Amino acid sequence: MKLFKPPRLTNWVFPRLRWRFSISEQVVFITFDDGPNPEITPFVLDLLKEYNWKATFFCVGENVRKYPELFRRILNEGHTVGNHTMKHLNSIKTENELYLESFREFEETYPTKLFRPPYGRIKPSVAKEIAKTHQIIMWSWLSYDYDLSVSNERILSEAKRIKPGEILVLHDNSKIAERQKELLPQLFRQLKEAEFCSEAISVSVS
Repeated sequence: MKLFKPPRLTNWVFPRLRWRFSISEQVVFITFDDGPNPEITPFVLDLLKEYNWKATFFCVGENVRKYPELFRRILNEGHTVGNHTMKHLNSIKTENELYLESFREFEETYPTKLFRPPYGRIKPSVAKEIAKTHQIIMWSWLSYDYDLSVSNERILSEAKRIKPGEILVLHDNSKIAERQKELLPQLFRQLKEAEFCSEAISVSVS
C-alpha cells in the first residue's frame, strides 16, 4: 500500500520532525533529495526558473563534492539546501556515531540548518541529537517518483490532494532522470493550475 500522505498523527508521535507548515496561502514547499546530479538537476533548475518558484535541495555531500558548480548554481538561483548526510546513509542500518559523523562531515563543509534523513528513516536517539541544531524536515506528500511501479498518472492523481503548507518530496538522481523530465513539467503545470506556488524552506518558517 502506497501512502502518499502520512497519517496526521505522525505530527504528534514524532514531535522533533517537521511534516508540514501551517499557512493559509496557496504555497507548497517542493523539495528534492539525493542531488546534485548533472543528468537531472539542471533540468529541475531550469523548470523552477521558468515558473519563478523556489525549492529546497537536500543534497548528498559526496555529490556536492563531485559537482560543486551545480551546487553553487542551486544557491545562486535562490534555492535552499539541506543536509542529506555525506554518504546517503540509512539511520536504521547504521551505527549512531557513524551516522552522526556523516551528518557532521556535511556540516563542516556545507553548513545549513535543515536536515532530511535518507530513506525517510531516523532513530529517535539520532533525531534527538540532530534536532539540537537543525530542523528535521520530513514531508506531507511523498511522490513515489523513485518507484517505477507507480505510474505518472497515479502520482498526478494523488497530487490533486495537496494542500497549502505541504512539504512535497521529489528526487534529482540519475536513476529516474528520464522519468522526471516527463513527470515534473506535468506536476508543476497541475500545481500552477491549482494556483499553488513553491517557496524554499527556511528556518524562520513555522
